[in-house]
Amino acid sequence: MTVQGFFSARTNAAAQSYAMPRIAVIGRGFSGMMMAIALLKTVRFPFHLQLFDPNSSVSGGQALASGHSSEILNSRVRDLSVSAGDPDDFNQWLSGNAPFRSAVPAAIPGFLQIFVPKSIFSDYVYQRFSEAFSSRRDVAVQVSSETVFGLRRVRGGRFVVESDGAVNAPFDMVVLATGYGITDQETQASDLVTVPTTVRARRLVSRPHTILLGSGLRVVDRLLQMRENGYTGQITIVSRRGFLPQSHTRNNADPVFPADEMPGNLSEIIRFIRKACGEAEANGQSWQSVMNGLRKHARSLWRSLPAGQKQQFNRHLRALYDSHRNRLPEALHVRLKQELAEGNTLLRRGHFMRRTPTGLVLRPAGRQETEQLYADDVIDCRCQAPDLNAPLLRSLIDTGLAVPDELGLGLAVEAAGALEVNGRTTEGLFAIGPLGLGSLPDIDLVPEIVTQAYAAAESVAERFHPQCKAV
Repeated sequence: MTVQGFFSARTNAAAQSYAMPRIAVIGRGFSGMMMAIALLKTVRFPFHLQLFDPNSSVSGGQALASGHSSEILNSRVRDLSVSAGDPDDFNQWLSGNAPFRSAVPAAIPGFLQIFVPKSIFSDYVYQRFSEAFSSRRDVAVQVSSETVFGLRRVRGGRFVVESDGAVNAPFDMVVLATGYGITDQETQASDLVTVPTTVRARRLVSRPHTILLGSGLRVVDRLLQMRENGYTGQITIVSRRGFLPQSHTRNNADPVFPADEMPGNLSEIIRFIRKACGEAEANGQSWQSVMNGLRKHARSLWRSLPAGQKQQFNRHLRALYDSHRNRLPEALHVRLKQELAEGNTLLRRGHFMRRTPTGLVLRPAGRQETEQLYADDVIDCRCQAPDLNAPLLRSLIDTGLAVPDELGLGLAVEAAGALEVNGRTTEGLFAIGPLGLGSLPDIDLVPEIVTQAYAAAESVAERFHPQCKAV
């Protein structure tokens, strides 16, 4: 179903009135749809909501006939509710779906501890958005399949969205919800859908050979999808650091963390966490429980580190941290280990230099000389930081509406997503989700995005109608 077709039944003159607050959300991946849900459920007065994204359809609509897919979310069902105050919402949605119950009978009566494919979670998000939209006859929702290339502040503190489509009336609030941001390959990124880029090389090897660039969840998704689709050739994973995702525990690992005061130096913090993991395992718990507990301290800990230590962490430790933070369901981790143990998939640690017509050039770790790797396909599965020189982000930075975070991973934001410049927030301008990863650790995970979206929506309610309480 196209977006335009879905919304065509809800157009009326009164709803288009510019007297209502006008809110723009740029991006319709999970961050954008979650922001729309939060606004529809939190802001209790009429407003105009416009969603921008070149994609012509809203994510969702895949069949729920099977619970099997290698493209699995790395959070359990219990952590994926999009309903504020109801952590059981996604579980209830799954339990009420007969095809899914048939596909996953062992989990009945509940699915709280399981991991599900991204397509099923996308269906859930889409349905909850549809329900929230249908319940708000006082809200106008417009979808624009336009590429946004700039924001401009005008009189009264409002914003003009500059796009390649029709001229838009000024907005009172703009939310950047572009997932991992805007790169030079794709103008609007979706954080629900992985779309690796592929280069096909001229065959120079006898056995089919594919190279996957990266080391995170996207690489594992792609690897297992290829095997499920019947690919029997050699696969080589090329990773700069070589840290592949670790495994979740079979059952939920409840957060634990020492009550002792955390040290303030990065090297001492690392020793502190390693000791905590060792003590947890000695007590019959798991290091995963400690990592889950660390998430509750991550933001205050990050803010306390000097800029130099943040940069040191980003250069040397982030890949290791991410491999323990973004974990695989146990069954998929077993399949990954089997691939590596049997030699069907190789892990090469080194620095990717450039693509060639026959593969790529690699500088192996610890060596100065380069090496040519021959392959039929080179598929880039790396999670790239947003390109801060992309026109949209560049327009914000050049006009002083935003600044890069300390590490250049995205834009500086505060907890609710408001953009920060020199310690002050830019009124009416938010970045939700992974664009704020350099300021807010773990803001690329679903539970944190959900919390942030509702906090931003509450800010909107208080700004336009401070006497109204968000419900």
